Amino acid sequence: MGAEERESGRDRSRAHGSTALRHGASERPRVRLDQPRAPRRSFWPEYDPEAFGRLSEKIARFLGTGRFIVWMTFTIIVWIGWNIFAPSSVKFDDYPFIFLTLALSLQASYAAPLILLAQNRQADRDRVTQEQERKQNERSIADTEYLTREIAALRMGLGEVATRDWIRSELEDLMRDLELRHMVEAESDERDR
Repeated sequence: MGAEERESGRDRSRAHGSTALRHGASERPRVRLDQPRAPRRSFWPEYDPEAFGRLSEKIARFLGTGRFIVWMTFTIIVWIGWNIFAPSSVKFDDYPFIFLTLALSLQASYAAPLILLAQNRQADRDRVTQEQERKQNERSIADTEYLTREIAALRMGLGEVATRDWIRSELEDLMRDLELRHMVEAESDERDR
């Protein structure tokens, strides 16, 4: 926040305070809904939740692999072997292996929340994907129903449209009628002669 912004914020708070004091209210300034709040300072470190979430997913994916199990088993075997067979002066965790237990507990206490965070993020992605698929299915169903109605309308319309076969049969009927009429006229002309 720049010096000018701090000064304008102080001026506003003094103006609100003096107005409130004139009206007999407490010294607390009025909350203005037409102005955004000034960002609060926090003692907590700031972090990017997306970056942290991506990191937790990478860790959770690694924890769920055979490679992690092999490395963890190898580390524990080396740890125990070192603390059993090494000279006493270089041992750092004697027989009950308290430090190993503490390290494994610490790893587990961090792994569980990271895995849960990764699962929650995956569930959120799945929910969004399912919502998009549901909307796509609704659009497909609406399109299918529309096309079905259009096809039904076309079929009904085709029932009233003259087809090539119908026109051919009508023309044949007309030709027969003309031939009959022509024959009848020819016979009547012969009789009249």
